[in-house]
Amino acid sequence: MYKRMNEQLQKEGAMALVTGASSGIGLAYARELARRGYDLLLVSNEQERIGTVAEELAAAFGVKTIPLCMDLARSEAARELYDYCEREKLQIGILVNNAGIFFFDLTEVTPERIETMLLLHIRTVTLLCRYFGAAMKRRRAGYILNMSSLSAWTPAPGISVYAASKSYIRKFSQMLRYELHQYGVGVTTVCPGAIATGLYNLSDYYQRLALRLGVMMKPERLARKGLRAMFARRDYILPGAVNRFFVLALYLLPVQLIYYIKEHTKLYRYGC
Repeated sequence: MYKRMNEQLQKEGAMALVTGASSGIGLAYARELARRGYDLLLVSNEQERIGTVAEELAAAFGVKTIPLCMDLARSEAARELYDYCEREKLQIGILVNNAGIFFFDLTEVTPERIETMLLLHIRTVTLLCRYFGAAMKRRRAGYILNMSSLSAWTPAPGISVYAASKSYIRKFSQMLRYELHQYGVGVTTVCPGAIATGLYNLSDYYQRLALRLGVMMKPERLARKGLRAMFARRDYILPGAVNRFFVLALYLLPVQLIYYIKEHTKLYRYGC
């Protein structure tokens, strides 16, 4: 049934919208969707880079790509993006809410940086789901993939705002899934651990070591797993056996021990 629906979406000219598509995980999602034959609306706040990415994907996979430079960390961003799609008559069949930022201790960043994260992770994600979810509901077809995090499942001292915002995404997506399921719209949450991107400023040596140990995952592998889960209409995916073990272990650890680990190691400096 899902295969027929995917074919129907493509036949109707439905596009995939990917936010934060100029690099890292967003680029991996865009490339994997292009490989599957989906036309793309690629959104990023990096104007030159997103244009280059759009050209490369169009040339490599023969799909239509539209680059759109937009700052999504604004109160009006979600409405502007939806209005752009309506004005250009772009039918969005797949919404990938990937754009996000990362920082550590709350008291060490500016209030403006905190507001940016809250707008990007909570307000914009929620309203994009509202606008595009309603359109999918009317058509009785579509997919929404929201990027949460392993930290949404675990105690995460040092990344309080990030973990809390990702917890919101996980819970919100779970409830939205129940609201839209009967209308043929799937909502899937992806909750990865650390991904091998430039987010953590980790040296090449430690990144390679983390990949070998299974503590980190390449963005291309995550994108494949995330999209398979989305097209299968799974509720959520927590990719990687190590991460699933990690979640269980942290639930069993005393809070005092977690604080000790945070204070005496760099573990949380590399977590997601």
